[in-house]
Amino acid sequence: MAVLIDPPRWPAHGTLFGHLVSDTSLDELHDFAATAGIPPRAFDHDHYDVPASRHAELVALGAVAVGERELVRRLAASGLRVRPRDKTPTRPAARALAVQAWDRLGLPSALRDDLLTRWSEPHRHYHDVRHLAQCLAALGELGGSDPVVELAAWFHDAVYDGVPGRDEEASAELADRALSPMLPADDVAAVAALVRMTATHSPSDAQGSLLSDADLSILGQIPGRYHVYVRDVRLDYAHVDDDAWRAGRSQVLRGLLATDPLFRTAEGRRRWESRARANLSAELARLAP
Repeated sequence: MAVLIDPPRWPAHGTLFGHLVSDTSLDELHDFAATAGIPPRAFDHDHYDVPASRHAELVALGAVAVGERELVRRLAASGLRVRPRDKTPTRPAARALAVQAWDRLGLPSALRDDLLTRWSEPHRHYHDVRHLAQCLAALGELGGSDPVVELAAWFHDAVYDGVPGRDEEASAELADRALSPMLPADDVAAVAALVRMTATHSPSDAQGSLLSDADLSILGQIPGRYHVYVRDVRLDYAHVDDDAWRAGRSQVLRGLLATDPLFRTAEGRRRWESRARANLSAELARLAP
């Protein structure tokens, strides 16, 4: 049981990088990284990327130097390895997935491009185009092919300033303005209502249940991907100090755990409920004083 590091052999940014992993738990890995001053951005699902300049220092701090194959073998044996197909998509890949989904709707590409520009704003970390792609993919997994729900997914975080409630209202107003010239009034009103629902995740119908489950589907992913989500949400709230973050985030987690069921569709519960509760409980325990 150890934190392991392999030789720096991967070229990037004008230097070589190695991998820092734990063969015990992601918590052990995060604790070691925090002690060593490795930035959270360096975390990638099951490892931290570390530059060659820090290799000797990290070994001195207690990381066990092993060969590349040994590191992969022990990571896989621990159950913590995340294969490429299970990772959060890159932003370019997420954008491509979103474009494919939009083109099936048959709406103007100019509106699509405006929305993608919003989803790609530099201040976004979790609530970016990768989250949009996750929601759209989750709707597919749920068997949802309702254009109104898909449009609501596109608009639900189109305005994102990190102000809960106000962001959803501004996004709903944007949907109303943008879609009114293109769609029947009833459909526009339905999209706006669904966007507002994501502020509370209290759906009242089948369409709302689909969107709520898709929006929350990240909670039910494998631990490595969930930890990337947690890292990115923390980066979205980097302006909040650690004590306030722990208090606020713990309140959110307790609220989610108190929601029973967390997922409103039968397929959502089958796919994500159990793992989501395990992920949320583990995060809450880690935030405890």
